[in-house]
Amino acid sequence: MPIEPIEFHRSPKPTLGIEWEIALVDPQTRDLAPKAVELIKLVANAHPEVHLEKEFLQNTVELVTGIHETVPGAINELAADLACVKEAADELGLRLWGSGSHPFSDFRTNPVSAKMTYAEIIERTRYWGQQMLIWGIHVHVGISHEERVWPIINAMMTKFPQLLALTASSPGWDGLDTGYASNRTMLYQQLPTAGLPYQFQNWAEWESHMHDQGISGVINHTGSMHFDIRPAAKWGTIEIRVADATSNLRELSAVAALIHCLVVHFDRMIDHGQELPILQPWHVAENKWRAARYGLEALVITSRNTDERWVTEELTDLVDELSPLAEELGCLAELQLIWEILERGGGYQRQRRIYLQTGDWKLAIDATCQEMEDLKPLDH
Repeated sequence: MPIEPIEFHRSPKPTLGIEWEIALVDPQTRDLAPKAVELIKLVANAHPEVHLEKEFLQNTVELVTGIHETVPGAINELAADLACVKEAADELGLRLWGSGSHPFSDFRTNPVSAKMTYAEIIERTRYWGQQMLIWGIHVHVGISHEERVWPIINAMMTKFPQLLALTASSPGWDGLDTGYASNRTMLYQQLPTAGLPYQFQNWAEWESHMHDQGISGVINHTGSMHFDIRPAAKWGTIEIRVADATSNLRELSAVAALIHCLVVHFDRMIDHGQELPILQPWHVAENKWRAARYGLEALVITSRNTDERWVTEELTDLVDELSPLAEELGCLAELQLIWEILERGGGYQRQRRIYLQTGDWKLAIDATCQEMEDLKPLDH
């Protein structure tokens, strides 16, 4: 059977779009509230211009931007949309929760959205699929040619622990402190099409892989591959899906700026004939685990020679290195918010600190919900 080509709709500019998954919480019980359908209807009636998507779970809404040339432009759209979502949540008596997972909600009491593909995923994946009380951030960046896609993805995987450590916000699960900074990362990779991408060398290898997945029936069950970083051929982008959902737009803007700068940086290395970085698959896997386990306290592998550095040192140097490019791309102030996150502590650290002091995840949920309102994005 001949391999069917996958058309990549090339992006003439490195534009970006952002998807942010947030959940609805009952302010009395602090448990998740399956009211997304009602909330989306309220927003659609009052603000039809706002783009919201129903997600896997009925407690979740996804805010989706249009195509933007700058991070501030995308964040401004999300801020306007978030205000409309909060207005509807207030009307329903709910709070908004942004984190990688919920620390005590029972997956058995959280219904899946009424969509055939979701029901099929649950039927296929059973126990692990049923547990997906998790939320993330997806950032799309436009790529000019399909032959650049996999070299850039492989290079981005060398920065996986930096991106995850910066956003890790899921320390609690089933009432327990898991000891992990991002338990979401560990859960999500249990799904058969999720996890680290293979290190394809070119677009033809990707087409061959997808051809095999189609013959074997994988795509029929899932619709697509859910790799941590993957091509989005329909949009002409690379989709970076590494990050836990942040509790607020201020921190989301920082990781979006870092992603935008890194993708453009690697794209320009190709322009200049430079070799892009790549790590052995076992180093990439180890770095993913270390970032999920230790977050901002991780010691990460930085070279094929197995050199190691603290991830906080890596992040500080990345801000310095990428600042000239960030200024050109219009996101310097957002990139420099990384220093603020390092000083404040990561989302997982803030939640865990409250839990260790009080023994009560509900207070951590209150504080995290409040961050959605208090940690505002920058004004431009």
